[in-house]
Amino acid sequence: MKIKDGFMLREIAGTWVVVPLGQRVVEYNGLMILNESGALLWKLLEKGAEMDDLVQALLNEYDVDEATARADIEEMIGNIRDRGLLE
Repeated sequence: MKIKDGFMLREIAGTWVVVPLGQRVVEYNGLMILNESGALLWKLLEKGAEMDDLVQALLNEYDVDEATARADIEEMIGNIRDRGLLE
């Protein structure tokens, strides 16, 4: 899985924000706010990470069980897929 080109993740005043750039502004009108774990996953998705990579990253970073991590990632992936942000 990979995030489409044309989106930038930035931390602004302690908040992680996904901002569309160029033509993506027309296609995706708005911003997306992410928490710390969402920003971690987004960075990995920019590099083309797969589900197992994402799960392992959450397990390494947070005190969470695998089933919860996988469910949370699936929810996030569903949200960004629904918004058309994945290739």
